[in-house]
Amino acid sequence: MIEGVKHIVAVASGKGGVGKSTVTVNLALAMAAEGYRVGILDADIYGPSQAQMLGVGEGVRPQSAGENRFKPLEAHGIQAMSMAFLVDIREPMVWRGPMVAGAFQQMLNQTVWDDLDYLFIDMPPGTGDIQLTLAQKVPVDGAVIVTTPQDIALLDARKGIEMFRKVNVPVLGVVENMSLHICSNCGHSEPIFGEGGGERIAHEYETQVLGRLPLTLSIREQVDGGRPTVVAQPDSEVTVTFRGMARQVAEQIRGQDTEGPEISFSE
Repeated sequence: MIEGVKHIVAVASGKGGVGKSTVTVNLALAMAAEGYRVGILDADIYGPSQAQMLGVGEGVRPQSAGENRFKPLEAHGIQAMSMAFLVDIREPMVWRGPMVAGAFQQMLNQTVWDDLDYLFIDMPPGTGDIQLTLAQKVPVDGAVIVTTPQDIALLDARKGIEMFRKVNVPVLGVVENMSLHICSNCGHSEPIFGEGGGERIAHEYETQVLGRLPLTLSIREQVDGGRPTVVAQPDSEVTVTFRGMARQVAEQIRGQDTEGPEISFSE
């Protein structure tokens, strides 16, 4: 177990560009709005984005907690750790796989998390070193898979689900992002990336669709500005969706905690 953390949820996609980090930060903030103590670990070593999404200023560094340990930064009421807090964000991480996995383990084990109910891990795209390190080193309670409706995104989402299944991590559900494009001028909605992709993959793998999110200008502007939708518009439909997703995740993990052992009787 990671000291100071009760439950760990990985948010993954299998590919980039589907809004996984946006979903992660809003889902974490929604969980905090439900009354839980929450943190985010930005595991995308090559392209960390949570610092900007949380509005943490450039150059802000975590405080030392002694013996090569450091305290997470706090923003909008949640704790956060990211490679962006430790290096110049303009500096590329020209590292091989073992170095990346090592940096990830350091952030996991050397961050002094303060009594978290949930730690959300914003996973990098793919099914490589970070994903394997997480599965081997950390007891993950479940994974949330983010996809867009089109078939090309579903191909990689399937790989993500299969990877978690191979390492015995429960898939808590699928988030279908960019389900509809909503015009900021007239409000017209259109499924420009197709329809029903999230539902098809959830049915295929016997899981559920946690929520469907629109493609809107406001969501992008809010995370770019460091005030994600759950904070910027706490009463909006999108925030209601995220809070519903947070409740479903908490309910599933709570169910895992209360499951009793299987008892069999031999004749």
